[in-house]
This record gives sequence, C-alpha cells and structure tokens, in this order.
Amino acid sequence: MEIRNIVIIAHVDHGKTTMVDALLKQTHTFRDNQKEMSETLIMDSNELEREKGITILAKNTSIFYPPPRKASEGQVKTTKINIIDTPGHADFGGEVERTINMASGAVLLVDAAEGPLPQTKFVLKKAMQAGLKLILIINKIDKRDARPMEVLQEVENLFLELAEDDSSLEFITLFAVGRDGKAFYTLPQTYSSDMKGDFVPFFETVLREIPNSAVGEEKPLQMLISTLDYDSYVGRLCIGKVNQGTLKKNMNVALVDQNKIIGSYKVQKLYTTAGLNRQEVETVPSGDIGTIAGIPELTIGQTVCDPTFPESLPTIAVEEPTIKITIGPNTSPFAGREGKYSTSRQLRERLMKEIETNLGLRVQDDVQTSKFVVAGRGELHLAILIEAMRREGYEMEVSKPQVIYKTIEGEICEPYEEVTIEVDEEFFGLITEEMGKRKAAMMDMKKDGKKTRLVYKIATQNLLGIRNSLLTKTKGTAQFHSYFLGYEPKGTKMETIRNGALIAVKPGTSFNYSIGKIQERGTLFIPAGVEVYEGMVVGIANKSDDIEVNICKAKQLTNNRSSGEGVSATIISPTTLTLEQSLDFIAEDELLEVTPLNLRIRKKWLAISTRRVESRRVRDVENSS
Repeated sequence: MEIRNIVIIAHVDHGKTTMVDALLKQTHTFRDNQKEMSETLIMDSNELEREKGITILAKNTSIFYPPPRKASEGQVKTTKINIIDTPGHADFGGEVERTINMASGAVLLVDAAEGPLPQTKFVLKKAMQAGLKLILIINKIDKRDARPMEVLQEVENLFLELAEDDSSLEFITLFAVGRDGKAFYTLPQTYSSDMKGDFVPFFETVLREIPNSAVGEEKPLQMLISTLDYDSYVGRLCIGKVNQGTLKKNMNVALVDQNKIIGSYKVQKLYTTAGLNRQEVETVPSGDIGTIAGIPELTIGQTVCDPTFPESLPTIAVEEPTIKITIGPNTSPFAGREGKYSTSRQLRERLMKEIETNLGLRVQDDVQTSKFVVAGRGELHLAILIEAMRREGYEMEVSKPQVIYKTIEGEICEPYEEVTIEVDEEFFGLITEEMGKRKAAMMDMKKDGKKTRLVYKIATQNLLGIRNSLLTKTKGTAQFHSYFLGYEPKGTKMETIRNGALIAVKPGTSFNYSIGKIQERGTLFIPAGVEVYEGMVVGIANKSDDIEVNICKAKQLTNNRSSGEGVSATIISPTTLTLEQSLDFIAEDELLEVTPLNLRIRKKWLAISTRRVESRRVRDVENSS
C-alpha cells in the first residue's frame, strides 16, 4: 500500500481543523450513525482547545483514499494518507517544528480575505527548510470580503521572499470552502453553498504531487520519535515515522541518541492510527507513522534502530524561548487551602513531565529560592501551561513575564517581533498612539475598505501586555498577530503605563459598605463577601501611585441616628480578570496567586512596613547607580 504523509499548516483561524473534519467525513472514516459525523473541530479534543477555539497540540490522524469499499468496487488500490494537524498560533510553533519531520508534503492554507499573516510566514519557512512538497489552498472563498486572486499574488510574493531554491517555487494551487467540504482546481466565478463539489480535487492532487513515503523497506530500521502520549493501560506511547525498514512486534531494537546507543529493548506493543483510533498491529511498514508502547526510556528526538545499524537521524531543532516567568509554591496566607498539589517537589515533577513533550519550553531551578524559572515562546504559551496545571489541582504563585536577554558579540541583545494589527478605521488613531508609547517602528500600512492593516517592528519587552490593551481600546475588534524576527541590540524600554494598585491593609471579608467608598478611587476586582488578606491587590487605582484601602471595614451599628442614615450607594460590578489578563496586569513587585478555584494578585511583600522598607532600598540602589 502506498502512503502519503502530509502536514496541514496555516495561520490561526484559517481553517485547518475544519478542513480535517471534512476529509475524515468524506472518506467514510466514521459510520453514518457515529456522533463524529455531526460534530465540528473533531481534532480539537483537548478541553482548553475547545474553550479557546484554537489548536494547541499537534495531532495525527489517517484516512484511506479511495475508501476501501469504493476501491474494491472499482478495482483501485487504496492509498493511506496520514494527516498531521498543527497549531496556527505563533506561541505553539514548537509543535510545528516537532511534527513537520514526519511529513513528506505540506498543505498551506491561507484565508481568502485575510491573506498571508505572520504565522503563515513562519510555517511556510519551516516547510521549505524541511524540503517538503507544497500544495497551496486558498480557503474560505465564500467570505463576503474574499479576494482570492489578490491573496494568491501575496502568497507568491511570500514564496519568492522565503525560497532558497527554485524547487520551492513549484506548487499547485486549489480553492476551497473547508466548512462546506468543497475544493476546486480553478476559482468558481460565483460560489454558493448549494453548488456541487467535494474534496476529490484535493485527494487527487495529494496522490499526484506528494511523494510516496513507503520506500526503503529492505533497509535497516530507523524511526525518529516525534511525539509522546500516555495510556493508563500500556503506559508511555512514543509516536514517530518509520523512515526506513519495517518495525515489527516483539522485535529487538536499539535506542540511539546522537549516534550513542542508550540501550536495547523489545517492542511489546505496536499501533498505527486509523481515523481517530489506535489499532494494534503486528508490523508498521516504512513510511507509516507508528506508535510504540512498553519502552519508558524513549523520549522525543531519539532514534529507534536495528541493533545492527545504530545510526541516529537528525535531531529535532526548535527555536529558543523568548519569555520567562518564575513559578513557585504558594506563600500567601491562603496557601494550601484550595490546591491538591502545592509543594515545590510536586511542582518540579509536573514541570519536568511537561518538558518531555513541550519542546518549546525550558525549566531551570532558581538557585536562590525553591522556585523554578520557566521559559516559553510567548505569554499565551506560558498561560496555557499554568491553566492546565491549575485544572489538575496545582496551586502556585507566578511572577510577571520577562524577556530573555542574550549577549551577542559582547553586546546585550533582546528579542524583536513583527506585529500585524488589523483594525477598523475609527480606532486607527488609538492604535498608533499605543504603539508610539511602546517605541514601535511602523514598517507598513495598508487600507482595505473600512479596515486598516498596520505592521510594526517592536521589542518583545515593550510588547508585553499589549493584547488586552488593544482589545479594550478597540472594543474587542482588533486582530493582533506577531512573528519572531530575532535578537537585536537592546533598545529603549517603554515607561510604565499602568496605574497603581488598590491594596488591602487588613485581612477579613470585603463589605459593600467599604466597597461603596473605595470604588470612587479606582476599579475593583472583587465583590462583597470575598475573603482577603493584607497585601492582596483588590483593584486598580485612578492614579499612578498605589493606595492602601481597608475593604473589610463594616458599618458601625449604634442606637444613634446619623445625618447620612438611609442614603443608598450604587455598587459597581467588579472587573474579573482572566489568567492571561492577570499575567499582563501584574507589576514587577507583584505576584499572581493561582489555585484551582481562584486567581489573586498580591504584592511580593505583604506587610505595609516591609513594602516601604523595600521601596526605599530599591530607590537607593537606583540613585547610587
């Protein structure tokens, strides 16, 4: 049987997972009465993926074309197509880098209205570096503002910019509406949802253009591990592509890393993917993607070889992280109340487990404390990790995100990013003002109807916290995307633009009586009836300085009637911050307390006297320098 391995790559929200839904359904991967036939975003099985509407983890599935039943009727050979669905968000680029080596071809999806965006450039560059055969699909041609031929020209320019040899410029273009499950060789003059069509043009193009991976079966076994999974019954599962040879059940194999033999093992169980399910098999042929169970020592980047041919394949190269935070045991007065796992040892075990599969993540021990320095590809990358740990019952405190500096040729350098912002014309002035405050340099500006697309170059340090700021200023309408450019000499850091905090000075329970008076001085984060502690941030002030408030002060009940008795006060609903907003909000002298039930912002030094001593010390250090 011939095998085609393809990876589907695109910018976020350009329709990768929706397209995979149509491919699975049209090849009769499910029975007509299976629940998956009525579902959408089938591959986004993770709870966080469902909630946020984005793909976080790369996953593989497989289909057969023509479907076995139809193939037997027409006496045609069935081809197995392994499909790898990848994330489109820049923060999860490590998932693309980790899995792209399993493919021999790439399908690049581009939105017919938005055109190529920063992550399109990133994934296309990785596909070209891997030498993959490319198929371009202009998706969502049914959009009212679709401009497919203009977008095609923009993508061609992007190919010219990134191509390192002429072979990268040879690609087939299809037009599609992934939601309706239709693809076309040529752009229809007018598209309507009731016109005839299916994904046969796509399948035929894959069979014709993507090379067959089922080659080299007579050679010694080589298989690079690209993904790890876990099954409660058989333990660790190691997934990868058999580059050459045949992998067999009960076969003796050598585990090799950088041409050094780590050990010899027996393959106890062997699986391949059929649709969304794993099927136990006796052999995995060359070119197929297989899963090995029963070898706990296996990890990503290692090579499974024939013992007589212990030669490792090239390791998986992943770009270095640019943002870091500190995660440590919760030290607030409420520590241990709400979490199931709260010790330094438990946090360490969880973080070590994470870096086995999350190649874009780095974890180091903080030598001065019992905390851990966790580095990732962006704020969202780190926020997803914290949210996952929180839902598993972990309790921790987290510092403000900071950029990772490097010394290159004796000069301190910092990461820079290319930022693309698409916004309505009425908010154009607000965007330019915000980016000016953040020391960003405008690289390009395009106007399309009532929309304006702005491209900036900006230091990552000055980019922190911008996403929520832009969404607030544009009433949630701005679209924001970034692309990592590299390290350049350290530039000017922007001034602090956040107001001061409202800080609780006494522990207790918040009362409406005190809230009614405090809300005039700022915006509160908590309602009445919430337990607080000294040093906890309960809101943001209307001015730049921190304000200490007693939110636990109750009305004094006496028999004497005062002149203000009976006067009502309207209580404004508090502002509730999400995890990402909280990470953006916290200042250098603050921490985020994360528990399975609550998010609390607090000062590093809880007591007023300690804070004042520390602020004087910091001021003296700054003056002396």
